[in-house]
Amino acid sequence: MKTNFHIESYCSIKENKVILNGDLIVKIDVKTYSEFIKHAYKAIDIKYPKFFKMDNLSKLAFVAAEVLLGKEPTNENKNIAIVFSNKASSLDTDRMHQETINSPEYYYPSPAIFVYTLPNICMGEISIKHKLLTENSFFIFNHFNAYYLHAYTNSLLQNKKTEKVLCGWINYDGEDYEAFVYLVSQKGYWQHTTEEITRLYTI
Repeated sequence: MKTNFHIESYCSIKENKVILNGDLIVKIDVKTYSEFIKHAYKAIDIKYPKFFKMDNLSKLAFVAAEVLLGKEPTNENKNIAIVFSNKASSLDTDRMHQETINSPEYYYPSPAIFVYTLPNICMGEISIKHKLLTENSFFIFNHFNAYYLHAYTNSLLQNKKTEKVLCGWINYDGEDYEAFVYLVSQKGYWQHTTEEITRLYTI
């Protein structure tokens, strides 16, 4: 018997704004992503020094996750899986890594950059912060794919692989950035359907 799942909460980050469940919680008038994400980190009152060593994609995913998970206790393992997607993979970091390889000033590429040359590393940063030991997957699509995310998430929940799923779209490429992340479980205000996911994403 199939269970109807729901979206507990959702967060959207783009155009220098952070939106939680349709409400604007942060708006910062700055020119660059780097300035914006640092101000957003402080405005949301996140305290995690390792944040400043992360790559741009991980910072975006981390802030979005903190908006949804930051109020939950961190001293226990939570049964929350992560399912993310984007279109640029880790291209921004890949470019920086390639520059260190090409540069005659560097004989060895920087390990601090190389560690972020996989897009799923952002899920690792979230998992470490929130002590998540459940399944995680990162998919690459040409565009936001509500149908695939819906089907994959429902499969995890129906097969009792996890109690909740943090899923969505985390894309960063140069100054082009966008995050849409939502938490799915058995209870919530919004029905977990492809139509509702798409509607919330396009708001």
